[in-house]
Amino acid sequence: MLLTTYLPEPSDPSLLDAHIASRPATPVGIVVMNLGTPDQPDAGSIRRYLKEFLSDPRVIEIPKPVWQLILRGAILPFRPRKLVEKYQMIWMPEGAPLLVYSQRQADGLQQRLDPTGQHVKVELAMRYGNPSVERAVDKLRAQGCERILVVPLYPQYAASTTATAVDAVTRYAAKMRNQPELRFIRSYCDHPAYIKPLAKSITTYWEAQGKPERLLLSFHGLPRRCAEKGDPYHRECMLTTAALRRELETTGVPVQAAFQSRFGAERWLEPYTEPLLRQWAKEGVKNVHVVCPGFLADCLETLEEIKLMCRDAFLEEGGQDFAYIPCLNDDAEWVDGLAQLVREHAAGWLA
Repeated sequence: MLLTTYLPEPSDPSLLDAHIASRPATPVGIVVMNLGTPDQPDAGSIRRYLKEFLSDPRVIEIPKPVWQLILRGAILPFRPRKLVEKYQMIWMPEGAPLLVYSQRQADGLQQRLDPTGQHVKVELAMRYGNPSVERAVDKLRAQGCERILVVPLYPQYAASTTATAVDAVTRYAAKMRNQPELRFIRSYCDHPAYIKPLAKSITTYWEAQGKPERLLLSFHGLPRRCAEKGDPYHRECMLTTAALRRELETTGVPVQAAFQSRFGAERWLEPYTEPLLRQWAKEGVKNVHVVCPGFLADCLETLEEIKLMCRDAFLEEGGQDFAYIPCLNDDAEWVDGLAQLVREHAAGWLA
């Protein structure tokens, strides 16, 4: 007979207290989770990050033996070195932008919840890389958290983002003897707590820089076959687009969605961001602004691919003015909205 070996549990003297008469009060744990980033802008760190990220079967839906041959033979030996300069270009003094802004969101959430008298502990986790999911959950359990709400920083659900966050937490919980009660925020693609701060950030930008002829919402791409097999990501992006279009209706600026960051030769969700911007420029559109609603913290895909590469593509085809509107990052109204989402999904846990 095989004996199951569980992870060590945090010390809890009450478990053997024969005179206990009431359950000890415990804090509610919040795990704020984003995708992840290399620890440093060097080839070794980028390689480790890409290996973990691209080995997730939810991210790359190709038979594992075939994909691992491609990954280890054609991608990991070469791609990291090509990305070093790009990561160095966006790196902040405190670290990777995605990590810096995600941590500020987590810290801001803790600050919003503390004055309410709620007994809450907030930890940041990255699905791939550091700080790890295991570290965040361990820190919460060490503080006595028996209930944990996982808050993915992905407004639109996709199997390759939200679902893999759920996978990581539940897989770790499967190793525990005393599992915490778990809840997950699945999606908030058209929730006012997300849409209103996003719209406000756009109109605030326009108040300072002027309005464009068109606003493009650039979402991260996804292979079309994923949607055909039942992934709701495209629908959720369209719901975000519709909700944001309603919020911005009085500005008179047309709003359209597109998808960036294609990988490989197969068909992905369309239209594609860069070709669409080139087409607009050829049609005579001179002034375009782009925002990336699916990213809640700036990263390589927004700061390099959109702010620089797509700008160059638009100007190359005859466009004159191109502006990238930053992600919500540590925007105060967005952190207020994040706190609202947490209160709603932790209903019954928080007083």
